[in-house]
Amino acid sequence: MPAYQSAATLPDPSIIAAVPLFAGLDGPARARILAAAQWRRVKAGDAVFRQGDEAETFYVLVDGYLKAVQTNAGGQQILVHFVNPREFFACVAMMEGQRYPVTMLAIKDSVALAWNRAETMQLVRRHPAVAANALMGFGSRMLEFQSRLRDSQTEKAGRRIAQALLQLSRNSGRKTECGIIIDFPITRQDVAEMAGTTLHTASRTIAGWERDGVLSCSRQKIVVTDPDRLAALAEVAEES
Repeated sequence: MPAYQSAATLPDPSIIAAVPLFAGLDGPARARILAAAQWRRVKAGDAVFRQGDEAETFYVLVDGYLKAVQTNAGGQQILVHFVNPREFFACVAMMEGQRYPVTMLAIKDSVALAWNRAETMQLVRRHPAVAANALMGFGSRMLEFQSRLRDSQTEKAGRRIAQALLQLSRNSGRKTECGIIIDFPITRQDVAEMAGTTLHTASRTIAGWERDGVLSCSRQKIVVTDPDRLAALAEVAEES
């Protein structure tokens, strides 16, 4: 199990100053919110929670990266989305009697702030701005899911792969001398699941873009060496 630690032992309200969920709150309010939280440290490969567990805790990721995966009735694992630092997750915990619909896995050693359901509901009642920010964030995520679903039915696989990599580079990328590196381990299977295509198609497409100088890949690492070209591919790529 991931380790819990009281946030009160590490008092630093600035840790959540850059979290969009808490935008509009003053320093004292952020300090109170932080004091009510616990730290949860999760090692790479471990789960914050698993699909089917009782949804009792709401989180904000402070450091590291997570991925949400879901196992369908046929036993197939599907990548749902990635969680970046400063993003919230597990908002299903705000509803009574629910279970987590996904397993949340740490891609790198990660740290999250955690509030149980009672603390979360009290936080929302005391700070309406938090509820508004959460609604906006959740709405944006739903629009992203709808877009992915629509694209999986209407767009060519090459374009979907380019869009997935472009989104990852923008949300989780770090600029280096060689290009924009996606800042956590990612496999071609991950890309295939994000793009709603097969591993074979994703691997073949990525290999072609490596030859063309758009990407540079090594074991579980992808560097976007030509972001402009990738952006163009996201608009016009077609299956070969």
